[in-house]
Amino acid sequence: MEIRLLRSFIAVAETRNFGSASKVLSTTQSALTKQIQLLERQTKSTLFTRGRHGAALTSAGQALLIDAVDLVRRADALAQRMDRVAAGAEGVLNVGFGMSSIDVAPRAVALFRASHPGIDIRLEDMSSSAQFDAIRDGALSLGFVRLPAPPGIATQVIRRDQLAIAVPTGELPPEPDRKGLRDWLQDRPLVRLVPARGPGLAAQTTGLFSDLGSTPRVLYETSDLLTVLALVAAGAGSSIVPASAAVIAPAGVQFIPIDLTSAIWSIGTAWALDSQDPLIPLFLQSVQTHSDGNTQAASTSDPQD
Repeated sequence: MEIRLLRSFIAVAETRNFGSASKVLSTTQSALTKQIQLLERQTKSTLFTRGRHGAALTSAGQALLIDAVDLVRRADALAQRMDRVAAGAEGVLNVGFGMSSIDVAPRAVALFRASHPGIDIRLEDMSSSAQFDAIRDGALSLGFVRLPAPPGIATQVIRRDQLAIAVPTGELPPEPDRKGLRDWLQDRPLVRLVPARGPGLAAQTTGLFSDLGSTPRVLYETSDLLTVLALVAAGAGSSIVPASAAVIAPAGVQFIPIDLTSAIWSIGTAWALDSQDPLIPLFLQSVQTHSDGNTQAASTSDPQD
């Protein structure tokens, strides 16, 4: 049963006149008559009696009117909602983030939610590699990831992050040059995140150690970055963590950024290259607006060779 026919039926029922209803619907009276006749054939019922006083509903017409009004109202509400979704005013956005974006992702989501209260945003904590898989599978709309991304994934750079040495406050830091870092790290007991929990961080750290020619010892492993930092604060050891982790560090931890090329990477947003989700460009625009300052600040630091 077509919504168009129900609209015509409701207009005749409300005006009780085919001529008046045709004007309301901006159609001809003959076209309206044909639509009512088609609806009567579909319902196998006579819906109106026609007389000197216009068109009156039959008992079958009265029975149909209640449901017809409800269906048309729901169809109109659905059309309005789809318009809002298409315009980015309503919908669901599943967003992933990892350790390197722990400072920017929650803030970006909070700011976006404040500006777009009709959009339901769900935030998931997962590694960049897990985010890429979820984006391909459609489980994530968009992610905050460590770059570069695999094929089929579109990206937008937000800023850079870098490795930093986390040590207990008051401990003498290493000399910031390559030799000072190598000598300080050599055979030093470290607290680290389990590689499976942060594969990107593990690969970056391994690359740094290879670049420096150092072989630190692993003293403790844990699956939570906050626990790593808590152990450092307690004096259990030092750690190599993203510099951005300073925003969640407890008191008693100081960070020494490592300004080497092997310790620096880009952070960005990622989404499916063929995505047609209208919420993604809206979210990206918001993220870029609020991260321009971070990007500019990061670009002023030149890594050592």
